[in-house]
Amino acid sequence: MLPLPPQAVTTDYHDHPRHDFDIDGHGFIIAEPSRPATGRPWLWRAEFFGAFDCVDVVMLGRGWHIVHCPSAAGLFGSPRSVNEWDYCYQFLTGVFGLHERFVAEGFSRGGLLTCNFAARFPDRIAAIYNDAPVLDIRSWPGGKAAGRFGPGDAGCWQQCLACYGLTEHSARVFCGNPIDRAAELASHGLPIIHVVGDKDVTVPVEENSNLFEQRHRAAGGDMQVIHKPDCDHHPHSLEDPTPVVDFLLDAWRAASRGRRA
Repeated sequence: MLPLPPQAVTTDYHDHPRHDFDIDGHGFIIAEPSRPATGRPWLWRAEFFGAFDCVDVVMLGRGWHIVHCPSAAGLFGSPRSVNEWDYCYQFLTGVFGLHERFVAEGFSRGGLLTCNFAARFPDRIAAIYNDAPVLDIRSWPGGKAAGRFGPGDAGCWQQCLACYGLTEHSARVFCGNPIDRAAELASHGLPIIHVVGDKDVTVPVEENSNLFEQRHRAAGGDMQVIHKPDCDHHPHSLEDPTPVVDFLLDAWRAASRGRRA
């Protein structure tokens, strides 16, 4: 059992206990497996806990903890959100005893946080699983990427600029997006898998995963991308999550032995 703080509220998540609590203003959601797997592996979902969660449910059933930190959500992968994950990581590994490496899971805008955190702390990452990920804030929420394939979201764009401390002008030359860090992530040898919809209008694959993959491979990296030819931004995930689950389990086994898959 996890050493939960007294203010924790426990509810049900797919027949497993879900614990919600704050520690000094930092939010945690932890879904706890009935029998934790050896090494106490875990998957950290950046955004939208519980949505399109077939991979999470399978991993939970295999003894993985599933974690979400609401206090880092909605910050568009900005340095503030990376700092928040860093703070929460200390509790998750130190107080709660989860493994030092985890799977970072980024759905949609969550891809900004998974990649930016991995770029700063590569030794904490067992693998990255991104699903229809945002990898350039100018694409979404900006709608201002070079290809101009996506419409963006004006309200979220203003929030995003504020999170990063950017202006309309400085955002045009901003180099802190995951697409700018693809080569860096390749140099760390992190296992990466993406699931994308080729007809994604909201987060166009041309401006995000395709560009990231090109730069990642050009730098000598290897990643797996699963394309859904007729899919828009929703629904996320796969009808059969087995390919993603198998990829993550292989990456975890390698990471837990101190090597890369």
